[in-house]
Amino acid sequence: MKRTVYIAALAAFVAGSATLTQAKTLRMAYDADPVSLDIHEQLSGGTLQLSHMICDPLVRWNNDHGFDSRLASKWERLDDTTVRFTLRDGVKHHSGNPMTADDVIWTFNRLKNSPDFKGIFTPFKEMKKADGNAVDVVTDGPFPLVLHNATYIFPLDSKFYEGKDGRGRDKAEIVKHGDSFASTNISCTGPFTVASREQGVKVSFKRNPNYWDSNSPGNVKEIVFTPIKEAPTRVAALLSGDVDFIAPVPPTDLERVRSGDGTELVTKTGTRIITLQLNQERVAAFKDPKVRLAIVHAINNEGIVQKIMKGFGTSAAQMSPKGYLGYNDALKPRYDLAKAKALMKEAGHEAGMTVSMMCPNNRYVNDAKICEAAAAMLSKINIKVDLTTMPKAQYWPKFDERAADIMMIGWHSDTEDSANFYEFLAMTPNKDTGKGQYNSGNYSNARVDEMTMKSLKMTDDAARSKVLQDVEKILHDEAAFVPLHWQDLAWAARKGTKIEPVVNVMNFPYLGDLVME
Repeated sequence: MKRTVYIAALAAFVAGSATLTQAKTLRMAYDADPVSLDIHEQLSGGTLQLSHMICDPLVRWNNDHGFDSRLASKWERLDDTTVRFTLRDGVKHHSGNPMTADDVIWTFNRLKNSPDFKGIFTPFKEMKKADGNAVDVVTDGPFPLVLHNATYIFPLDSKFYEGKDGRGRDKAEIVKHGDSFASTNISCTGPFTVASREQGVKVSFKRNPNYWDSNSPGNVKEIVFTPIKEAPTRVAALLSGDVDFIAPVPPTDLERVRSGDGTELVTKTGTRIITLQLNQERVAAFKDPKVRLAIVHAINNEGIVQKIMKGFGTSAAQMSPKGYLGYNDALKPRYDLAKAKALMKEAGHEAGMTVSMMCPNNRYVNDAKICEAAAAMLSKINIKVDLTTMPKAQYWPKFDERAADIMMIGWHSDTEDSANFYEFLAMTPNKDTGKGQYNSGNYSNARVDEMTMKSLKMTDDAARSKVLQDVEKILHDEAAFVPLHWQDLAWAARKGTKIEPVVNVMNFPYLGDLVME
């Protein structure tokens, strides 16, 4: 979408909404809009941001990395493998249907069948009704992350998805990157409903008049969400007063927003790791750890943080950020061009090679610029890179196809736990279990697989931390991937739009609780 189209759409909205100011309309702009209304179609930050706007989970994270009750009013562990969640009474879906234990169980089973989400729920054996308005979650063995995973159970309206659509297709079908009933229709319990949606142009949300949470301080009645891909245009829209809330704020504009009249900036240290993956099935040379290590040593990730990210990030040598159980303090960034050249010579590839690289240009902060810099750095060890960048809506299908030799992937641990990185980014890809779903490099190490799965049955944090740190050491030593940096987070708003209480390091703003003065 060209910038002029964004500006035209934004101007049309502003002109037509001047009378809505008193109704507490939030005008917001992200870099892209959700690719689907099916919250089980794609495991991504954009999908989870949408989920928290229009649905509610059983429990959700708070800013202290603890759990707050949502649709589960309380929970208790009954034994080593069973946790009981008591559900709130009187909650209704957008359709008016009451939320029931059957809805929660139906949603749980749909998650277990989702190509993207089933890996998270592999440790779960079943969910079943319990006495009263409650459900029991049963795991296959001791599992330390039941509450972590419960943050992904956003109960859907099972009756809403019964039967066939107008084209005779199952309404509940999950279709990746396709046109399905669920991709364009949704009913759940959250603070907002989708009033209208024009993909890539505008999404309008209305406050749910039957929202169950009477204690929510939120006073926003309408949200108009305009995707603005170009960061300068997005920032300009905020500074001019055309929008009230933007994300992300690019590093180059942090000070400009911070010092702007009528604007406020909120920043947090991020936990999303930005990486490049080297496809060993497409490029035989990538099977050699020496070649992979040469690439890691050739890419100056500390320089990328300073020059491209303007310091708005932390250079990485591993997946786990500081504070996670798997963080290994002994692992440091290792840019060394001379060593990179020596490793290429040892591997018999001193003459170099030509490879393809694909990256998104609107998913991560400065993603395209980072890939351009990485390509230039690889040229110094005679690796010629044919780079293609594209919007994330087009990128993710290509990523699923493994359409290039080197591909970018950023990952925020879905469970706020180190093992989640390894499950999806480092374990041997397995379509049946969902493990390695986002391991486009096809890296495989049986020991990593074994240790990752072992950690998911350990409830002793000290012992578990040792196992997770050992996994990080293996991935580091074998250059399983190219670590770049942990991306910091920044949001900005017009003064009077109180975003600080509702943003978090997971980057899932709880907009149902947003207060606008």
